[in-house]
Amino acid sequence: MEQYNISKGNSFYAIGLSYKKADAEIRGHFSLDAQSKINLLEQAKQEGVESLVVTSTCNRTEIYGFAQHPFQLIKLLCDNTKGTVEEFQKVAFVLKNKDAISHMFRVGSGLDSQILGDFEIIGQLKHAASQSKKEGLLNHFSERLVNAVIQASKRIKTETSISTGATSVSYASVQYILNEVENISQKNILLFGTGKIGRNTCENLVKHSQNEQITLINRTKDKAEAIAGKFNLVVKDYSNLQEEIQTSDILIVATGAQMPTVDKHIIQNKKPLLILDLSIPKNVNENVNELENITLVHLDHLSKITDDTLENRKLDIPLAEIIIEEVKTEFNAWLETRKFAPTIKALKLKLNDFKVAELDTQRKKMNNFNEEQAELISNNIIQKITNHFAHHLKDDAISTDESLELIKKVFQLETSSTNV
Repeated sequence: MEQYNISKGNSFYAIGLSYKKADAEIRGHFSLDAQSKINLLEQAKQEGVESLVVTSTCNRTEIYGFAQHPFQLIKLLCDNTKGTVEEFQKVAFVLKNKDAISHMFRVGSGLDSQILGDFEIIGQLKHAASQSKKEGLLNHFSERLVNAVIQASKRIKTETSISTGATSVSYASVQYILNEVENISQKNILLFGTGKIGRNTCENLVKHSQNEQITLINRTKDKAEAIAGKFNLVVKDYSNLQEEIQTSDILIVATGAQMPTVDKHIIQNKKPLLILDLSIPKNVNENVNELENITLVHLDHLSKITDDTLENRKLDIPLAEIIIEEVKTEFNAWLETRKFAPTIKALKLKLNDFKVAELDTQRKKMNNFNEEQAELISNNIIQKITNHFAHHLKDDAISTDESLELIKKVFQLETSSTNV
């Protein structure tokens, strides 16, 4: 990428891994819970990183930030997860500057989602940027970029049909249950975990199953009670998990634990039990498959489920890409202005020096020198001159780099050379 007034000596990188090359187990190794994200941001500050945005979902873990070398960001990720550099190298991606910017647009717009049109990621990206800002780790470039991605996402959601139909893992899980389980309204359903995916799954269950026999369990009971009150559902204590599983026909696990919370030792079911694990890392131990009458389905399988509208949503991909390019063009135009902003600023300071010296000379020569009028006129002239140069530098027909060098040379300006 060309020279911009964004970050001294650094480039902008996107590093991470997603469902495309990393299976659920490997994604689990690099998953970041809330505390791990805070630890990563704190470490980044200590190591002098100036801007960083960190996202970790069931489908991907990504870091967008500035570094002299991408390994600085990879190390931050590996230091705060169970993942190793060797594992990362096998399944991950490293994108730089323009490619990193394009990637964030595609991710935030739902075009890179495991289920096309899943817009939950934009909320997570917005939250991640807000968290970075609180920690003083969001520079003007990153904040402007995230806002541009949010703008593109909103336009795609309203101007295309990409978000029509099943667009999330939580919805796909309910569709799977509806397709695979007969008499769903009569089945005992236990939802273990009421985080974001759990809440969304609960809403979809209530809406589409007409089932009033849904029980919620969460380690923090009041969180489950808040959701249960909304839908008039039953809440049980975490200590009752084993006995509630025993009476269930369907168990949905959506906890945020870093280790499995359900294994074969707590399942005593004599009748068939369908288990859906919507967690990353996996929260259901594979050893449940050793039991009879148990069917275990993980979200990677659920994400392959499509509904009748998927093909129609795919037809809108070109329109979504046009919208992205339009917003990205606006962002790049802003970047171009950042490119010559230091020179215009330096020019304004130089002209101001001329003004101060000249006013001082005229003040000594004239007895009735009008200070206020002279200040006003000279400031207006300086603004007109700098505006004229700025318009010139925005002209696509001229070489911006050559013009910048000429302006610096003529006015003997000193500006810092910086990178994106």
